Amino acid sequence: METSGGIVAGLSGRYATALFDLAREGKSVDAVSASLASVKAGLDESADLRSLTTSPMIDRAAAGAAINAVAGAMALDPLTTNFLKVLAHNRRLSALPAIIRDFARLTARSRGEITAEVTSAHPLDEGQQAALKAKLRAGLGADAALVLNVDPEIMGGLIVRVGSRMVDSSLRTKLNSLATAMKG
Repeated sequence: METSGGIVAGLSGRYATALFDLAREGKSVDAVSASLASVKAGLDESADLRSLTTSPMIDRAAAGAAINAVAGAMALDPLTTNFLKVLAHNRRLSALPAIIRDFARLTARSRGEITAEVTSAHPLDEGQQAALKAKLRAGLGADAALVLNVDPEIMGGLIVRVGSRMVDSSLRTKLNSLATAMKG
């Protein structure tokens, strides 16, 4: 069995690796990836879902019931649904964003892709994602799997991380640089 090769670590890495191994064995990596993308979008868009995953006040039974309802409403695949129930039972839902990120890294590596973590002020549409993938492919010489994050505080532009390299073209960074230069 292939190991994660050091691309994921810690609690989130262990859970992501376990989910990835189960998905690969069940030939459902694409279905799990799609379900996790839906969950990530839900976390980005819904304060209630974020609260469900982060609140220590929600007990295991309530979290499990809520996750079951969310999974049904989002039409998640059975493996992802069961995985989320395990996270709820183990009180590890707060690690879900990191688990999703680590699962994406494992999936990208298994496909021979490079993982690019992209932060934008607003969600990127399909056309923008395709254009970014094309630019990354041209610059890196390999296909890139995008892990998308939204942070309105960057105001505009993108922050792209590939491995230890980072390109920060965010408006916030440019304004901070301008402010520093004007101070002399």
